[in-house]
Amino acid sequence: MLKKIAELNSGAVLITGDGKRLARIYLNAWGKAGRRILAEYLPFQVDGDVYIGSPFESDDFDVYLIVNPLSRSRAEREKLTEWLGEHRDKLVLLYEHKYVKDSITRYGIRESIDYLIAYKRETVGFERLDVMRLENGKVVESRTYVRRY
Repeated sequence: MLKKIAELNSGAVLITGDGKRLARIYLNAWGKAGRRILAEYLPFQVDGDVYIGSPFESDDFDVYLIVNPLSRSRAEREKLTEWLGEHRDKLVLLYEHKYVKDSITRYGIRESIDYLIAYKRETVGFERLDVMRLENGKVVESRTYVRRY
């Protein structure tokens, strides 16, 4: 399922739990495919050209990186949900520092998300990725990946 996300042409992907490595992999893959990327700001290093600016003011890009969408005020989250509805033909990566998995049901943005990736680094020497495909805010497919380090 992770490879399927890397090959997406449009949709919204939410990565929670500070999964910088995974977000960087996706942005690098999409950038190498020749897509133009616009980020609010970059919380990590990305290879290639990434433009910095507000996604709400520009429609010229193929991929958008929006940082901490769930940590914003209710009005900003509603504006973002409306913007996501208008830009279903674009690829949007939503990167959230805090860990959200099952509690995504509390947020109205869940209906605009196609994939949720919940990254968690456990204390016993492994990382866990819960990947869920959502349709209309409901989980229709789910996979868990575990990596020891």
